[in-house]
Amino acid sequence: MTLETWREFFFWCSVINYGVLVLWFVVFLLTRGWLYQLWERGFGLSLRDSARLNFGGMLLFKIGVLLFNLVPYIVLRLIGG
Repeated sequence: MTLETWREFFFWCSVINYGVLVLWFVVFLLTRGWLYQLWERGFGLSLRDSARLNFGGMLLFKIGVLLFNLVPYIVLRLIGG
């Protein structure tokens, strides 16, 4: 595989994963009350704990996307010229 193929692969991985992250954030904001009720019944989580869990998950996901998608893309752009 060529560098161009890898660059394109990591670019689209980054775009798709950031799209998933934005979708997760929007869905969480729009359905926060419903999700809270669901998690309170199922797991006994408070509103604060459910928000921490979601935002912590988003943070870990974002770090993963940065490390495994965006950084390799940037490196390939730099070495490829």
